[in-house]
Amino acid sequence: MIDRLKRTYRRMPLGTRLALGLGVLSLAVFAVVGTALTTYMRDYLSAQLNEQLKLAQIAQSKSIADSGTLQGKKYYRWYYAVYDVSDGIPTLRRPEDPADIPGDVDDLTMVARAQIAADTEVIRTESLKGDGLYRLRACEVEPGVVLVSAAPMKDIEDTVGRLITVQVITFAPALLALVVLGRSLLRRGLKPIGEMARTARGITSHDLTTDSARLPVRADGGKGGPEVEELRTAFNTMLEHIDDALAVRTEAEQRLRRFVADASHELRTPLMSVRGYADLFQYAAANAPEERDRHLARLRAEAARMGVLLDDLLLLARLDAAEVETPLRPQDADLVELVRQAADAFRAGRPDHPLTVTTGPGPLRLRIDPLRIRQVLDNLLTNAAVHTPAGTKVAVEVAVEESGPAGPAAVVRVTDSGPGIPAADRDRVFDRFYRVDKARSRDRGGSGLGLSVARSLVAAHGGTIELSSGPGATTFTLRLPTRA
Repeated sequence: MIDRLKRTYRRMPLGTRLALGLGVLSLAVFAVVGTALTTYMRDYLSAQLNEQLKLAQIAQSKSIADSGTLQGKKYYRWYYAVYDVSDGIPTLRRPEDPADIPGDVDDLTMVARAQIAADTEVIRTESLKGDGLYRLRACEVEPGVVLVSAAPMKDIEDTVGRLITVQVITFAPALLALVVLGRSLLRRGLKPIGEMARTARGITSHDLTTDSARLPVRADGGKGGPEVEELRTAFNTMLEHIDDALAVRTEAEQRLRRFVADASHELRTPLMSVRGYADLFQYAAANAPEERDRHLARLRAEAARMGVLLDDLLLLARLDAAEVETPLRPQDADLVELVRQAADAFRAGRPDHPLTVTTGPGPLRLRIDPLRIRQVLDNLLTNAAVHTPAGTKVAVEVAVEESGPAGPAAVVRVTDSGPGIPAADRDRVFDRFYRVDKARSRDRGGSGLGLSVARSLVAAHGGTIELSSGPGATTFTLRLPTRA
């Protein structure tokens, strides 16, 4: 039975349980208040009755002392018994009025004996046979005479009973109203929480497996008090966090799909070329030996280009994975010397692009991986040459910024005076396999990984690459921290 009640209670709504709890607490408070009030009223009336008995006995004692009889004021339904106790045994005197003593005087005689033993006034509450509950008081009127008076307590019991009845009649509707109104107020106060629960259930109707999975639902409303508002804010913050995480996941999945598709496309072309030149080489070996060396050279060139592409893909994968064994091998190196070496290689391979190098008065030593930074410089210079017509001037500048955005930094700027990069393409030039040339031709570009590799390598060094472009000037700004 108790387990069933517990299960029923647990299935109740929170507002109902709180209202019932409030009702139980209120019932306990009412019980304590009612008990205290009833006890106080009973004690107060009893004290008044004791005082009334005392005053009545003082008047009766004077009458006995003066005339030897009870001639004072007598109260209705009170009893009066006079005992001679000169020999130590209470002996009842004959009353002037038979109604002054009850039918059974044993209780009064017992109180008289107690007075003789205590030698002081005695007050007791006894239930007289056939008369109900009485308050008895015994006192010595004069030497050898004891007066016992008995006052009925029916009025006190009736008053206390009516008080209890009034309390029950008053407290019961108050308790019922408290539970009902409390349930209504709690339901209204908990309504925002119910709305948040419905919002949470509404999330299940959204398909979170699609590429456009988002959580547009939010818990609205400004009611419920500061606690509910704090819960609503935390709930909405959680939904926004989940929404952002879904957006990041979706973007990552889309980026991975584009990467796989682009990588497959880029690898398919050299593979088909390798297969084609292999067939041509086989045919030339049997039918046209003079063409064999030319086909073999093209076969090697395509294999080398595919090897470079695979190396770039492997490098990007290792940088993205943040492997414990980083692909960087940092050491103290002179950035100015690396720029000069890259410039010399550029002049030798791109004589149709005039190059100007501006450096500081002395070396600029940093804790870097010289091979990877040289790769970044080569990629930036090659990018400037590939995407500009012959004769376009290229400039490289090395400087130090003492108060850069992230603190002191070494800065390398690669600038060309070409036509510039369209505004729509500037935000994506660092994406993998992205080319400004939508035809994806390779006569003026490689695989589209050069700038992506450069940005990843610089980020691994703790630096940044920024692009600024306009008609007649395109500048890539490379920043490397000067701290060790």
